[in-house]
Order: sequence, then structure tokens, then C-alpha cells
Amino acid sequence: MHQLSPARRAVKARLPQRGFPSWDRAATRAAVIDRDTPQTGRFVGREHRFPVRVYFEDTDLSGVVYHANYLRYMERARSDMLRLAGIDQRAAHDAGIGVYAVSEVALRYAAPARLEDALVIVSRLVEIRAASSRIHQRVMRDGLIMAEGTVRAVFLSMAGRPVRQPRLWMAAFEQLVWAQDQGETKGAE
Repeated sequence: MHQLSPARRAVKARLPQRGFPSWDRAATRAAVIDRDTPQTGRFVGREHRFPVRVYFEDTDLSGVVYHANYLRYMERARSDMLRLAGIDQRAAHDAGIGVYAVSEVALRYAAPARLEDALVIVSRLVEIRAASSRIHQRVMRDGLIMAEGTVRAVFLSMAGRPVRQPRLWMAAFEQLVWAQDQGETKGAE
């Protein structure tokens, strides 16, 4: 049987024995795969939840998130929500079908997010029309609202004119639209 050196035994004693990558090859492979996969959100019912970490580049001189970066977080969450719903924006663009453009934004700041905060962007599709959709989004930390807003995205032809959203996309949206009487999602932060 192989004996560990005293120094190695001391290090091993301080580390958790189960799931530590050095001793668990399956966990090591899973951890590498997870780390190499781009960040993604998930649906909880009809509500999309997207995690974001606040990095130094996101903050201003005072150490709080610069106001425009909340819009960037919300954009990432909306793009991820569409991707998870089966909407391939890149394919629609490449095929010349059309693109989404934000036509309206209303945003309210409630509290500052700071460097290293773990945020969750909670998105709800609240209205669908032939050529546009309205999404309500909250930027949250530990159940507190940092900022919230509503965005209207219009589907445009490659010439820049509003056109009907693809039928398959509308069908996906109908499954996700948030009814006013649904109340809060259970398990929300």
C-alpha cells in the first residue's frame, strides 16, 4: 500500500474527501465540462432565471454597478431565454428572415449591486403581439430587487421594417406568456 508523506497527509486532511477533483475522476471530468460551458439560465415554470456575477469591469469608481450594465445583464438574460425556448436568432438573421430590436425600455433602479455580488435576472414574457413581445425583468440579489424594467422587442425585416414573428416562435411564446393572475413563482428568491 502506498504511504503519503506527512506533508501530503496534512494537506489531504484539510480538504473534503468526497467530490474533491484530485480523488474523484468523474467529478473532475464533470467540473471541467461545467467550467467550459458558457453560462446559461433555466426556466422555473414560465419564468426564466439567469445568474450573473458582478465583475470589476461592471462597476464605476464608487464600486457599484454602472447603471447601463443592468441593461447588459437584462439583454443577456433575454437572449438566453429565447435560446432555451428554441428561438434561433442567429439562424433567422443568417437566413434573412429578420432580427429583434429593442424599441422601448422602462427601467427603475431600487438598490445598488456591488463588486462580486451574485445576481439573478428574472424574466417574464408578459405580452406577445404579431411583431413584438414585451418582457418584464428583475435584477435580484438574495431576494432583493436591485433594478426592474420592461422591454419591448420588435421583430424587424432585414430592411428594418416591423414584420410578423415566425409562427413557430409565436407558438413557443404562447407557452411562456405570464398571465397577470399567476402570482409569484414558488421557489423564487
